[in-house]
Amino acid sequence: LEGASHSTGRLVHKGSNNQPESGIWVCTPGRWRLAIPRDELCHFVAGRATYRSDDGEVIEVSAATVVMFPAGWAGEC
Repeated sequence: LEGASHSTGRLVHKGSNNQPESGIWVCTPGRWRLAIPRDELCHFVAGRATYRSDDGEVIEVSAATVVMFPAGWAGEC
């Protein structure tokens, strides 16, 4: 899949002093690089995606998938 993805969302809660935050995001089809600065737990409620880390790990997600991305994870979606 080529082309840039666009995302929209809403931050539901943001903790102070780098504490946990939660929100809801929607992304259009596309491909992009990402780097995750701190642990991130994602629950995918619809759609599908493939994440490829810089070290070669492949994560396939679809509706109802939960993924824990550790701080420092970098790759492509």
